[in-house]
Amino acid sequence: MRQSARAVVIGGGVVGISTLYHLARMGWTDVVLIERKELTSGSTWHAAGLLPLFNLSYAVGQLHKYSVDFYPTLEAETELKVGFSNVSNIRLARTPDRMDEFHYYAGVAKTIGVEVNFLTPDQLGEIWPLCNTDGILGAIQHPADGYIQPADLSQALARGARQRGAEICRNTAVTGISRKPNGEWLVSTDQGEISCEHVISATGNFARQTGAMVGLDIPVIPVEHQYIVTEQHPAIMERRAKGLPEMGVLRESDSSWYMREEAGGLLLGPYEIGAPACYVDGPSANSEYELFPDALERLEPYIMTAIDRVPAFGEVGIKRVYNGAIAYTPDGSPIVGPAWGHKNFWLNEGHSFGVTAAGGAGWQLAHWIVEGEPTIDMMGVDPRRFGDYAGRGYLIEKNEEAYAKVFTVHYPDEEREAARGLKRSPCYDRMKAKGAVFGTVYGWERPNWFAPEDYALGEADLARPDVLLNHNHPDVTGEPVREKWSFRRSNYFEHVGNECRNVTDNAGLLDMTAFAKCRISGSGAEAWLDGLLTNAVPKKVGRVTLSYLLTSRGGVRSEFTVYKEAPESYYLVSAGAYERHDHDYLRKAMPRDGSVEFERLTTSMGVLVLAGPKSRKILAKLTDADLASAAFPWLTGKSISLGIAKVEALRVNFVGELGWEIHHPIETQNYIFDKLFEAGAEHGLKPFGIKAMDSMRLEKGYKLIPRELSIEYSAYESGLDRFIGAKKEDFYGRDALIAAHADGDRWKLVTMEVDGVTDADARGSEAIYQGSQLVGRATSGGYGWRTGKSLVIAMVPPALADLGARFEISILGTNHSATIIADSPFDPANDRLRG
Repeated sequence: MRQSARAVVIGGGVVGISTLYHLARMGWTDVVLIERKELTSGSTWHAAGLLPLFNLSYAVGQLHKYSVDFYPTLEAETELKVGFSNVSNIRLARTPDRMDEFHYYAGVAKTIGVEVNFLTPDQLGEIWPLCNTDGILGAIQHPADGYIQPADLSQALARGARQRGAEICRNTAVTGISRKPNGEWLVSTDQGEISCEHVISATGNFARQTGAMVGLDIPVIPVEHQYIVTEQHPAIMERRAKGLPEMGVLRESDSSWYMREEAGGLLLGPYEIGAPACYVDGPSANSEYELFPDALERLEPYIMTAIDRVPAFGEVGIKRVYNGAIAYTPDGSPIVGPAWGHKNFWLNEGHSFGVTAAGGAGWQLAHWIVEGEPTIDMMGVDPRRFGDYAGRGYLIEKNEEAYAKVFTVHYPDEEREAARGLKRSPCYDRMKAKGAVFGTVYGWERPNWFAPEDYALGEADLARPDVLLNHNHPDVTGEPVREKWSFRRSNYFEHVGNECRNVTDNAGLLDMTAFAKCRISGSGAEAWLDGLLTNAVPKKVGRVTLSYLLTSRGGVRSEFTVYKEAPESYYLVSAGAYERHDHDYLRKAMPRDGSVEFERLTTSMGVLVLAGPKSRKILAKLTDADLASAAFPWLTGKSISLGIAKVEALRVNFVGELGWEIHHPIETQNYIFDKLFEAGAEHGLKPFGIKAMDSMRLEKGYKLIPRELSIEYSAYESGLDRFIGAKKEDFYGRDALIAAHADGDRWKLVTMEVDGVTDADARGSEAIYQGSQLVGRATSGGYGWRTGKSLVIAMVPPALADLGARFEISILGTNHSATIIADSPFDPANDRLRG
C-alpha cells in the first residue's frame, strides 16, 4: 500500500469503486481505494441489480441517467462484461393519482433527456404476456432501462480504475482517520498509514462508524430488504427456447413490488411496511456477504398481489429468499458531496439504489473534487440538507418510513408523518389553535395553510383507492383529516386563496422562524463579505441588501439577506432548508486570522412576518417608532420596541406587500404574537402559510433555491442583474460570471401565463415546447390569486424570450398554451412594497 496519495476512497462496493474509477478517469491517477474485506462484500453482492430511471428528483434522475448510459460503454473500454440486460422497465398504474404522477414525471424525464413511453393495457399485455392486465389504467416504459449484474459491473469499474493507475487495497481495514498539522488527512489501517489530500467515504452500512472517526453523525441507517427468487417456470423456459425477448422489469407501484425474470424463473422484490432498520450501530467487524433470516410473513400481502397480477409467480416454488441491508436516508435519496465542518472530506453514502446511482454519483463527485464544483445541480443529494436534528432515533423512524414509501405516489404536497414535532417555534400551539395545517422543513414544523374552524374531510372526500398503497392524506392520531394530497388543485386551494386575499386587503402573519440566521462580525467582516457576495455590503447601519454566494463558475449557490445591525456586525438570513449547507460554506470561507467571527442564531432568534396594507397601522399601535416610509423606507431595518419587547424590524418580505420581518429573541415570541393579534383584530389580521406565500411570490417573480437559482444557471441567467455589484472589483465567481455573460447567456428566466387551466397548475420541472421542439423547463408554477392567472416561471433560450412569445407546456399530460408576460405581474413598480 502506498504511503501517500492524492485521494483515498474508503469502501469497495460499487459506489466506492465507481468513485475511484471516475477520479482516475479525470486524471487523478494517484488515488487509492481501501476495502476491509473483498470488493462488493457488503450490500452490492446481494443487490437485485435493477437500473430504475424513474425518479422525481431532478438531481437523482440525472445521476441515474448517466449510469444507464455509461455502463454499456464500460464493457467496451475494459473488455469485461458488465451483465447489462437492456430489457426495459414498465411501471403499472391502477389509480388516476398514479397516472398523474407518471405524467408529471414524464415532464421531468423530458428535461433531462430520458425517453418515456406511455402504454395502454393492451400494449402491456403484448410486452408482458404473463401479466394479468385487469384493473390497469395504463403504464409507462423506459426503453433504455433494465438490470445489471452488480459484481460484474464492479469488477469492470475496478479494472478501468487500475488501468488508469489507481490502486485497490483489499482486506485492509481502516482503523482511524485524523488530521495532520499540515492539513492533510492521515488514514490509519491494519496494514499501515496513508497520507492524502482528500478522503471519500463510500462505506455503505458502515457509514456511521466511518463518520464517527472524524466526529460526523452521518444521517444513514440501513433497512432490511427482502426479495424472492423462484424455480424455473415452463412458460418462461418456452419463451427462451423460442428466442423471444425477456419480458423486462415489471413494477406494480400501487402494490409496492418489482418483478423480473431470473434464470428461467421470477424475482419478486416487495417494499413492505414494517421492514426494520438494521445495523443501527453498524455491522460487526467480521461482517462479510451477510444476510438476515427471511421474514416471509411480512411479505404475504405483496406476494398475494403479485400472484393476482402474474399468476405464474404462484405456480412454481421458491428457490431462495434474500434479506439484506440497504442503506437509507430520511428522504430516500443518497448523500453525495462535501461533509460539513471538514475540508476535503467527502461523502458518497446512503444509496438505497446504489447500483443505479453508482455511476452518476461517482461521476459528479469526481467533478466536485477535481474541479471544485459538480456540473449539475446536486442540492437534492447534498449531505448538508440534513442537520444535527437527524440523530439515531430520528433516522430509525424516518429511514423505515422512506423504505416503506418507495412506491407510494409522491405527491408534491405530501408531508410525511414519521418523526414529526421535533422542532417547534414557540407560537406553534397558537398557530395550531388558529387552524394551522403544518408541513416540515429541516425538522421545523411550519404552517402550510390554515383550515377554517372545525373543518374536516370525510371518507367520501378522501376516496381511498382499493390498492395496497392508497395513502393520500396525512394520518395524525386523534385529529381530523383536513388535507387530501393531489397533483391537482386540492381541497386547500380555496383556503389558500382566502389567505392571499386577506394579506392583500388587510394584513397577515407568517411564522418564518425556520429561517437560517447567523451573525458575521469583526474588524474584517465588511471586507470579507464584500469579497464573497455579489452585492455591495451595506455601509450604513440599518441598511438591508439581498446578495448571493456564487460558485466559481458564476452559478448561484446561496441567497442571503444582509442587514448591517451595528458597526462591524452583520445579520445574515437565508433559506431554512439549507442552514447547514449555507453556514458550512460561510465557515469554510472565513479568514483564519481572527478578524471575522461567526455566530449561529437560528434557534435563538424567531421571525414573524407581518404583511399587508394595514400592517403599518397594526405596528403603530405597539411602538413609538416612526414607521412612515420617509423615516423607515423599504430595505432598511431598525431596532424598535413592540410593547415591552425589543425586536429588529426589517422592511422586507417575500410576498410583495407593505410589511416587516420581525426578528426577535425566541423566548419573546409568544408575547409578540399575542400583541400583534390584539392590535390587529380591528384591522383584519389573520395568519397565512407557506402555500399562500408561494402563490404571492410567484406573482412577484421572486426566486427560490434550487429552482430559479441553481449552480446550473449563471446569476445573469437567473435575472439577478440588480443584485450584482456593478462597481465591485471582485467577489467570488465574478470573473467566470462576467466572461460567461460576455460570451452569451444560454438561458433567460421568464414569467409565463398559462391558458386553459381548470384544475391543475404547473408545479415546476414541466417541459416547455415551441411546436414539437423542447426548448426549456419550468422552474416553478402555481396559481396567482391577486392576478387571477395560472403562472409559470421558466428557463428558455434568450432568443425566444420576447414578451408575448407563445409556447406550450404539458401539465399532467394535457398541453396548454403559455405566453411570456412581464416579470412581476403583480404590482411591477413595487408601489405596495414602498407604500
